[in-house]
Amino acid sequence: QVQLVESGGGLVQPGDSLTLACAASGFTLDDYAIGWFRQAPGKEREAVSCINSAGRTYFADSVKGRFTISSDNSKKLVSLQINDLKPDDTAVYYCAAPLWEWGICPSLRRPDQFGPWGQGTQVTVSS
Repeated sequence: QVQLVESGGGLVQPGDSLTLACAASGFTLDDYAIGWFRQAPGKEREAVSCINSAGRTYFADSVKGRFTISSDNSKKLVSLQINDLKPDDTAVYYCAAPLWEWGICPSLRRPDQFGPWGQGTQVTVSS
């Protein structure tokens, strides 16, 4: 059973950096793409990044240059590094795998093609 657990969120100040972790269990990370998403209060969930099974990375235009995604298959961890945090980055951050064609990142415009969803980790950016 595919299980992903997010961690690493917290309260940070604008300009800080933060690394979120997505721990995988129940499957081999080598075979899967993993996406990172966020949902701010009152807004829809949006995809911010994805890494496919070959290590190719994708980013939403809104986060390019500030977000980095990486995968450590031996540790079964997919990390999302966020630099120069802004108040607009405040959200619950989630990771999830594609529902079909597990090794390929679906379009980042289609978060409905990922799942299931865990509890997420809260990131709050405030001075």
